[in-house]
Amino acid sequence: MGDSDNMFGQDASSGEPEEESKPTAEELEAAGQSALFGGEAEAPAPTPAAPEPYVEAAPSPAAQPYRVLARKYRPQTFAELIGQDAMVRTLANAIARDRLAHAFLMTGVRGVGKTSTARLIAKALNCVGPDGQGGPTISPCGVCEPCVAISEGRHIDVIEMDAASHTGVDDVREIVEAVRYAAVSARYKIYIIDEVHMLSRNAFNALLKTLEEPPAHVKFLFATTEVDKLPVTVLSRCQRFDLRRIPKELLEKQFAEICEKEGVEAEAEALAIIASAAEGSSRDGLSILDQAIAHADLDAGGKVAAERVRDMLGLADRSALRVLFDALLAGDPQGLLKAIDNQYSLGVEPLALMRSLMDFTHKITVAQVGSSGADAPTAEEREAIESWTERLTPGQLHRLWQLLLKGHDEVRNAPDPLVAAQMALLRVLHAADMPDPGTLAKTLEDMAANGVAAPSGAANGSGGETAQAGAQVPAPDWRGLVDRVRNGGQLNLASRMELQVRVVELAEGQLTYALAPGFREDLSAELRDGLSKITGARWQVDLVGEGGAPTLVEMQEAQKAEQQERVKAAPIVQAAFAAFPQAELVEEDSAPGGADRDWSRNA
Repeated sequence: MGDSDNMFGQDASSGEPEEESKPTAEELEAAGQSALFGGEAEAPAPTPAAPEPYVEAAPSPAAQPYRVLARKYRPQTFAELIGQDAMVRTLANAIARDRLAHAFLMTGVRGVGKTSTARLIAKALNCVGPDGQGGPTISPCGVCEPCVAISEGRHIDVIEMDAASHTGVDDVREIVEAVRYAAVSARYKIYIIDEVHMLSRNAFNALLKTLEEPPAHVKFLFATTEVDKLPVTVLSRCQRFDLRRIPKELLEKQFAEICEKEGVEAEAEALAIIASAAEGSSRDGLSILDQAIAHADLDAGGKVAAERVRDMLGLADRSALRVLFDALLAGDPQGLLKAIDNQYSLGVEPLALMRSLMDFTHKITVAQVGSSGADAPTAEEREAIESWTERLTPGQLHRLWQLLLKGHDEVRNAPDPLVAAQMALLRVLHAADMPDPGTLAKTLEDMAANGVAAPSGAANGSGGETAQAGAQVPAPDWRGLVDRVRNGGQLNLASRMELQVRVVELAEGQLTYALAPGFREDLSAELRDGLSKITGARWQVDLVGEGGAPTLVEMQEAQKAEQQERVKAAPIVQAAFAAFPQAELVEEDSAPGGADRDWSRNA
């Protein structure tokens, strides 16, 4: 075969090169092929070299994506969790005494640390310490594998579920089936269910038995903002912690520390404004602080200024607000309207303006009854509040609060909030000139003591004929007979006896009567039958043309008119009519039965 051609090339003895060499197994593997199929296969045709794809360089630490402050400074230890000392103390004692509940419920407004607390509890229960020999602790180390994995949200035994997107019974059924298995690597298998109130009724029912008697290695941690929506059967199976709103002072301190860590300069007044706008929520406050840092002027070194924060939030400038409040108290309508227009042109919403004035009123009132001085972010505002505290009386402040509160509701519901704010504050301005009820009562007493003449016609009798008719009084038995007829079930007859019958003569078994003016119907037969039925005796009833005592209704009207005249003759009432000529004496509709009313109470 020496002279024969080789299968793969030319004659082996010739010195010419082979036309094509067979690729090796390594080359086939490098090309992504298996060497097992290289026996009869042709070598792959060479392909033109493609340009290398663009690969983005790994970001340096300085180029990492920005994390908002609310996420960056989420509490990693219980020491960093502010404003919840009572809950932390309870958990610390429970861990120290090995009295851990199997289910915890954290409730409170948004941003106070409910989900963060649940994750901290998971770390506290599963921490093994730096040496791997530790047990449950209120101060997790943060460096062991469970602590790091839980912080990064990748621990296999800490399952966090959002109930808002997993509301059905099937989602809960998966939990019920999984709790039977022990934890893979942690001490406890922990289920964190956020916004647990979003679970359906059937989902809650499916969870009840497992929640009541879970395995020893399972802990449930629930978080919700609407605890009232949870069934009582769930609440009774959990250890509940009500997370409080974070005080404004703690929020200011937290924001100041974060600004220092971030290398941002911020005015104390600006942080106070942000803390007030946060309404006790750390997350809301950090979001506003994040926005304020971005809103700060670069030419000022990125300093967070109070004026810029007010512009950003649409709040009133405190100095301009003090000018408006002064105009309100001084009764200056032109200055008041000018101050309102000035604030509105700067972007301050009318509703925010009303809230700011209410906040001023509240601070003045609290400073009046407190001993720690005025609560104000600046010395100028503190001085102004102390000045108003000396000028205004408690009664004026409370009336001012009521007027502003009513104006706030009107502005919120009005089609034009600016016009509503102007009208509401003008009403407050004019109401400031009116005396308070205590001062008015004292003034009327002084006027009565000094002998103020009654207004013209105030003491004149308005029912002369009726009063004269009241001089004649029927026999006292007539009213008793009417009451007996009414109690006997003859209500219609009793009403007609009160309204139409003027008694001329009343004796045993005999009644002579006349009809009141305006009535013509003869009631003799009806009266005879009714009185006979009530008394059991025969009655003689005669109708005459005129005369007789007034009817019972006429007597009541006469007594009422007489009582009114006595009230009008009282010195303090005459003084009131002299001070308010257009006033009227009004009877209370809710007072019982006409003649028994005490008109002196209505004066």
